[in-house]
Amino acid sequence: MSAQNYSPKHQLKLMFLGILILLIRQVYAADVPSSRIQDDSSLRTAIKDTWFTENPALVQRNRPVTRNLPGNSPVQIRTSAQNRELSVILARERNGSFPGWEQGSWIYTRNFESGAPLRIRVFLRSDPNMYVQFRPLGTDKSQIDLVLYEAYIVRGLPIGLPFEQLLTLPVNEALALAGNRFPRHYFDPDPQLYFNICPSRRNPSRNFIARIRTALPPLIFQDDGALDENNRYVFIETLNPQPAPMGLNCSGFVKWVVDGMLRPITGKRLAITPLKSHVTSRNSLLVNNEAYRDFLFGLDWTRNLALEASRVFRSPGFATIENVEVRREAFAALIDRTRGAAAIKNFPGFLLNAGFIIEGLRPILYTLAVNEPGHLYLVSVSQERGPVPQQRQHYHVAVLIPYFNEYGNFQTAVFESAAETNLSGFIRRHPNALVNLVRIPIEGSFDP
Repeated sequence: MSAQNYSPKHQLKLMFLGILILLIRQVYAADVPSSRIQDDSSLRTAIKDTWFTENPALVQRNRPVTRNLPGNSPVQIRTSAQNRELSVILARERNGSFPGWEQGSWIYTRNFESGAPLRIRVFLRSDPNMYVQFRPLGTDKSQIDLVLYEAYIVRGLPIGLPFEQLLTLPVNEALALAGNRFPRHYFDPDPQLYFNICPSRRNPSRNFIARIRTALPPLIFQDDGALDENNRYVFIETLNPQPAPMGLNCSGFVKWVVDGMLRPITGKRLAITPLKSHVTSRNSLLVNNEAYRDFLFGLDWTRNLALEASRVFRSPGFATIENVEVRREAFAALIDRTRGAAAIKNFPGFLLNAGFIIEGLRPILYTLAVNEPGHLYLVSVSQERGPVPQQRQHYHVAVLIPYFNEYGNFQTAVFESAAETNLSGFIRRHPNALVNLVRIPIEGSFDP
């Protein structure tokens, strides 16, 4: 059945639901555009001598206090000491508590023993995983970092202002010194771009996710299983019919998703054989090894699906690997916490025919959600496998849909092997893997 065949009564219910969601967001979501966060510089000026410049040992004795900004917006002032550092936290209120990462919260950290300034951290959204950081740069300058999900989108961006002045300067004035070099748009996603209350229009991400979830229950997993162009359950390798119980493997499932997008337009499912064709060059060693294992199958499969979708949704001329593949990232460094203390490590970027290290997947998806709303991504996972010399094998594929919910919170829907999972589990199950991403615009109806 077509996803567009809604009765007027059903459409009215959907519109009412959309309006209700927007009203709930207005009542409960505290976030505003980052440029409109209420300024607390007057409060910081008032407490500077007793909380910022006093000896850290004396500051630590200060008991938590709550002060109100104009309009009776409460801010809790408290300290936190760890790893030989003392932090003064100006925590904004969130549903009766003060977590320290609510939008507008401000944290100043010094060395506990010497009192030397280390950094100021500001949360421009209500998300503990994303913040702006100011650090000293000599005696007369400062530098800015922007961290999103353990990735440095900006690191060490210099501004011509002594660090001490940042203690009492409005945050917006400090960021203005960086001009267009500071990508503020990463803090201001529009949740409405990912949800559409009108079912007759194109499908933003959240609508599309809901439709996949609705269609999932009848599906089961079957090794090497897929639906062919005649809607028959077959084995991918041989194209022979499946005996009962019939189902889909990871490759067959991502094809099922793409078929559901294209079939309302083309009238049929994609044939399997063309999707197995080699669009990735092979070296002689790979050719010899492929007699018993196709190391690049998952990469070819996802690339071919994205190319077919691009031909239908865009144009044949746009259907090139360079256009459908994600090859650029918005950052060059990650924060590594695997050994306890935070360490900065370089992000190697895109590797041809392999993609990105999986540690960078979440921040990559965040930046894609902001920069390319209305897309899903097919991911091919690979690791070094087999006898020496080992070869990189693409052994698993899945569907990733990054989006922002009605509260502006970043999330990623993960669908794989005829089921919905989650991004944290997906990353944990594939340690040390590389992930290759191809993009597909979310267009039209969904009829799997």
